[in-house]
Amino acid sequence: MGFARACSVALVGVEGVVVEVQADLEAGVAAFTLVGLPDKSLVESRDRVRAAVTNSGAEWPQKKLTVGLSPASVPKSGSGFDLAVACAVLGAAERIDPASIADVVMIGELGLDGRVRPVRGVLPAVLAAAEAGYRQVVVPEQTAGEAALVPGVSVLGVRSLRQLIAVLCEEPVPDEPEPHEEGRPDTMLAGLMVPGEGVGTGLARNAGHGEGSAPDLADVAGQPLARMALEVAAAGGHHLLLSGPPGAGKTMLAERLPAILPPLTRQESLEVTAVHSVAGILPPGEPLVARPPYCAPHHSATMQSLVGGGNGLPRPGAVSLAHRGVLFLDEAPEFSVRVLDALRQPLESGHVVVARSAGVVRLPARFQMVLAANPCPCGRHRLNGEGCECSSATVRRYQSRLSGPLLDRLDLRVTVAPVRREDLIGQGGRGESTALVAARVREARARAAKRLAGTGRSTNSEVSGHELRTGLAAAPGALAEAERDLARGMLTARGLDRVLRVAWTVADLRGAERPEASDVAQALELRTGVPRGARTGAGAS
Repeated sequence: MGFARACSVALVGVEGVVVEVQADLEAGVAAFTLVGLPDKSLVESRDRVRAAVTNSGAEWPQKKLTVGLSPASVPKSGSGFDLAVACAVLGAAERIDPASIADVVMIGELGLDGRVRPVRGVLPAVLAAAEAGYRQVVVPEQTAGEAALVPGVSVLGVRSLRQLIAVLCEEPVPDEPEPHEEGRPDTMLAGLMVPGEGVGTGLARNAGHGEGSAPDLADVAGQPLARMALEVAAAGGHHLLLSGPPGAGKTMLAERLPAILPPLTRQESLEVTAVHSVAGILPPGEPLVARPPYCAPHHSATMQSLVGGGNGLPRPGAVSLAHRGVLFLDEAPEFSVRVLDALRQPLESGHVVVARSAGVVRLPARFQMVLAANPCPCGRHRLNGEGCECSSATVRRYQSRLSGPLLDRLDLRVTVAPVRREDLIGQGGRGESTALVAARVREARARAAKRLAGTGRSTNSEVSGHELRTGLAAAPGALAEAERDLARGMLTARGLDRVLRVAWTVADLRGAERPEASDVAQALELRTGVPRGARTGAGAS
């Protein structure tokens, strides 16, 4: 008889639960039983582990073998338990010392030849292990850099089970061929990540890879109001609707938003990297996501691909892949109404809760949403009616696909006019570059962060309405026009709170201590589209 245990991690969404992998050998007919709520891919590990152990030069025990995954009440899925199962079996067979693996967390898939292959979710798994008090982790060599992001944890990256056995037994470590990059599960996805395509197929991209390759805001011809709205959105973390005819530059503006956002903090980078690790889309050689992500699903995206879902335990959707970054919905009215309305809850809470028969998962989803919409199916409804063949009923039906409750959650709603001839051919002057706008955004965010220090919030979009009306009062008389709009029914109570948030952002951009009447007027214009007098602050020139 023999007994040994090792540890691994089960992922539930982007959170990990440390699992004790116990192996017990008893006299009897040779059999391999795996218990503890494994899914199909984990049940198949019996054959993978047996072949890997044999092909690694170790003897497979010809006894009754039972492997238990504890706690048994937590569903386990995936092939990341292979390495821990193999070592627990070898420990029970006394090929390796059971004491050497008792407190070691092992994550990795085994090939039939004994090679250790990378799996998704290494970073959140190691984070969970560190929080549980474990200090030694074994992972595939390709994901060692990702695991090393967690402080206080000793990481061993291995290429094969043979190498791990040699390390645990203090034997000479055999040399193994370097793993092929095309074997990584995320490498194939990373090659498909391009602007404007995305989570219709579950993809996102990390905006800002290489400053020289990032699209520049100076490429946008004209559009002073839309550029101002983009700057305000970046400075305050506000949601934005861009409405206008095709070819006006709505998509160009949205694609340039991530580049003017500040880099992610260390904590934000770990949050984003954890989500992308679970989704399997971390670019090879870049274990830490440092720039805000940009996710642009196709309008045919399903509910599951947008908010999260799938068979078994739900996986992150587009709203989670855009966490701490930008979610861009181009041709927004073409999305399913159910899909659009599903965004209302994460827009308010910053997370999404997905319930399935296999369990309930809470996924992070604090993103900036940018919607782009045409005024009608043909896009010419507001061009003096010229060339538009859409009936009034068709226009109303098309525009109603963006529901009132969803629009009420958007701080900024801007009409993007057709590009003027003089702007397009360069006579109107070149607009400001991304670098100049990004510098102003960083300064405005620094002012907001200083003002909100100690509150757990860092941007104006996160401040509650009660705090805006009490603790962060605007200048005397500054809200008179907004209060009149509220009394007339042009603003809801939520709308008034959002106008106040935008006004604080406008004030931060111009370096003011608090919003004045002009800042509130500009915020009202950016929300309602009705001009309210001279503009100040961002984009005033």
